[in-house]
Amino acid sequence: MRGITHDPLESVRGLQQLLISDKKRIGFLFGAGTSLAKKKNCNTKTIPAIGEMTKIIEDKLSANPAYKEAIKQIKEEIEENHYNVESFLSNIESKASIIGNGKLNGLTKDDFSQLILETKKEIIEIVSIHKEILKDNCLGDLIHIDFAEWIGRANRRYPIEIFTTNYDFLFEIGLEKKAIPYYDGFTGSFEPFFNSDSVEKLDFLPNQTKLWKIHGSLGWKLDDKSKRVLRKEPTKEDILIYPSILKYNNSRKQPYIALMDRLSNYIKQPDTILIVCGYSFGDEHINERILTALKSNVLAHVYVFYYDKYWDNKERGYTLTEDSYIVNLAKENSNLSVFGCRNAIIGSQYGLWKLKKEPDKEDTININLYFDEDGPVNENEEKNVENLGTEKYSGEGELILADFASFTKFIKSMICNTKGESNDY
Repeated sequence: MRGITHDPLESVRGLQQLLISDKKRIGFLFGAGTSLAKKKNCNTKTIPAIGEMTKIIEDKLSANPAYKEAIKQIKEEIEENHYNVESFLSNIESKASIIGNGKLNGLTKDDFSQLILETKKEIIEIVSIHKEILKDNCLGDLIHIDFAEWIGRANRRYPIEIFTTNYDFLFEIGLEKKAIPYYDGFTGSFEPFFNSDSVEKLDFLPNQTKLWKIHGSLGWKLDDKSKRVLRKEPTKEDILIYPSILKYNNSRKQPYIALMDRLSNYIKQPDTILIVCGYSFGDEHINERILTALKSNVLAHVYVFYYDKYWDNKERGYTLTEDSYIVNLAKENSNLSVFGCRNAIIGSQYGLWKLKKEPDKEDTININLYFDEDGPVNENEEKNVENLGTEKYSGEGELILADFASFTKFIKSMICNTKGESNDY
């Protein structure tokens, strides 16, 4: 509502206290945005955003004359504003299920099946960014390693739990580079298999960090003989919840049902905090689990760092408006806080980020880790008039923690002195 403001200093200090408390269970839900984050002045290898990914896949598939015209027609059917790899894959999977012996978009049922397979193959190739990272030996540029360092250096009673929708190996690389033991639901050495019983036990390996790949991971295979999910070398046969309409049905199958149950049960525990970053609340099957668990545990809290900034013809805008989907969710759930770039919804109240008072020099150093203040506002807008002394401090600005790189730098600042370190974020 108009006139309501939230002080970023107060909100972030409160979150800091929760993060350093050893009495809280701290978990994270990370989405695709965390695989996009990069450090400044570094050649960080990242996975492209969905728009760029869509263009890459479309160009490769269109190189086959048999697909080029079909893709053009499907793109026109979906329309430009809704066209991406998810809507494309949903479209061709739906057509493959109903086509029968006829043709659609000039393709037969077998053609659609092959197109689906090749689309998934391209997705796997794009998210296999670890190949380039290891080949170019640029691990030092990877933000996930810095995040893992925070995990390793923060003393706490309960292990960190990471839930991620990402298929890639970036969190694994980070944890292993920092020699942090973690458990991801697989047991064994020769052919590690998914152990759903261990995922159900909240106290299993109580001292190890947990990494739950709730949409699957590169290298996961379903063994036809044993009916077990095994972890092997990544190939196009990996079992993943691909970005399509079928992901909602697939999420109800093993091993995904066990991982989603883990997310629900984790939130239902006492003194639990879940921090969300890089996830835009676009998956209903995940949202439903979070909201249902929150309603059954009033002592839990979910903090969402929501990157809502966009550019349109060089004009900056923000999507976290008062009538947006995620704001409506937070209005109905007071233990769901959403921190956007310019606005936030805290305690079911939507408002603008605004410092209550102008920070002093010492406070400014700390605030700059998470809040980018606007410049002074010139009250005298008349041209050719002396403006000296007319500037007014607004207290408004942009919260930068929705960017995973900035968030990681922020949490690292709580465990080590960052003075003198390279400002690569």
